[in-house]
Amino acid sequence: MARVASRCREILGGEAVITDPVRLRTYECDGLTYHRATPGVVVLPETAEQIAAIVRACNEHAVPFVARGSGTGLSGGALPRTDGVLIVTSRMRRILSIDLPSRRAIVEPGVTNLAITEAVRDEGFYYAPDPSSQQICSIGGNVAENSGGAHCLKYGFTVNHIEACEIVTPDGDIVELSRMDPGYDLLGAFVGSEGTLGIATKITVRLTCTPEAVTTLLAAFEDIESGGRAVSAIIGAGVVPAAIEMMDALSIEAAEAAVACGYPEGAGAVLVVELDGPLAEVERQYYQVERLCLDSGAFELRVAQDAAERAAIWKGRKSAFAAVGRISPAYLVQDGVVPRTALPRVLAGIDELSREYGIRVANVFHAGDGNLHPLVLFDDEEEGAGERAELVSGRILDLCIEHGGSITGEHGVGVDKSRYMTRMFSDEDLDTMQLVRCAFDPDNLSNPGKVFPTPRLCGEAPGVRKGVHPLVASGQAELF
Repeated sequence: MARVASRCREILGGEAVITDPVRLRTYECDGLTYHRATPGVVVLPETAEQIAAIVRACNEHAVPFVARGSGTGLSGGALPRTDGVLIVTSRMRRILSIDLPSRRAIVEPGVTNLAITEAVRDEGFYYAPDPSSQQICSIGGNVAENSGGAHCLKYGFTVNHIEACEIVTPDGDIVELSRMDPGYDLLGAFVGSEGTLGIATKITVRLTCTPEAVTTLLAAFEDIESGGRAVSAIIGAGVVPAAIEMMDALSIEAAEAAVACGYPEGAGAVLVVELDGPLAEVERQYYQVERLCLDSGAFELRVAQDAAERAAIWKGRKSAFAAVGRISPAYLVQDGVVPRTALPRVLAGIDELSREYGIRVANVFHAGDGNLHPLVLFDDEEEGAGERAELVSGRILDLCIEHGGSITGEHGVGVDKSRYMTRMFSDEDLDTMQLVRCAFDPDNLSNPGKVFPTPRLCGEAPGVRKGVHPLVASGQAELF
């Protein structure tokens, strides 16, 4: 580590290399604060060439490295290594070029999600993926986690809006991955690989034309079941909103305490439905959605009359994750996915788990595509509360799997959910995935310990293992 730190100072200068223990603690976790580790060294490069040189130094001394953007991830994907280098890309925040005729922009990984939209809004374009943290989350992190957002129902995830990536490979080469490349879809493999296949240093994003019309509707229901019926009715009618989001009573309480969003009093659930597209289509869809919400039991409807009212409706939903800090000292956020038809059963199951373990759960979710974000609330000063919260989180993911869903929709697996991979995938599935990782990173230095519950050594033959895995024997991994 000392040799790598010394080499990093030669590459970057001393000011961009952090070894002071107090300053290192700034980077000990991402947005999921439950998992913490103080990095061995933090570096702040400004170019792809500097990152490549740092990665080569890590390879020379067999030191692991982890890439980090703005640190807003919610799965521990950017959790550093105490014996490794944390490569922070926050200084790489230039928009390098904008090509409106081709509807593309080229940006560095530290550029924030919203900054792209702000750069092209006046020209009638925007960048469609919109995580709730879009004001501060970085494009590099969005690529690593294949982030979604409220509007992914209609417009898709990050992978659907990336045309090319310049990356530093785990052995320190700079290469270009593009949708135009023949053969294997290496770009598709890279997006969402959570930093295990390399580090993005230049990203070509697709820009989307601003729609002619946007209508945002807030519908209040007495209970979450009524809201769920409205969601099923809307999608069943063939309407595909740009976004359809739901919050339960506990998450509404938190949002009111944090940002005073002014949602209807007495609501057990609210739906935020946004429609966009040609004016005639939006008007037709609005009347359909209005009728279906009322038929499903909505007791109050609000329609935004301008951009300010639209922002006010979204204010509570966008602040939901941070807002629960007003009603709970600590929380875990999960990211399971279920078929829309299974939403009522899964939500009922979450309610049962909440009562069984005495743990409050606030539900916020992308209702249109069944992506749940249950917020498991606990007091980290109470002995055993964190363990109970983890148990409830795991049981929620089990519910998702049992109903034909997934353990993650957009937050990634990271370190938080790696233990659950064996519940969703067979040994053969995991072997195949890890063969891809080994093809990119045979020495397992690029963000090791993430995604896979017990990483297969890249020289190890696929198949049933004989004896104890070396990482388990050394105490570096746990076998579930």
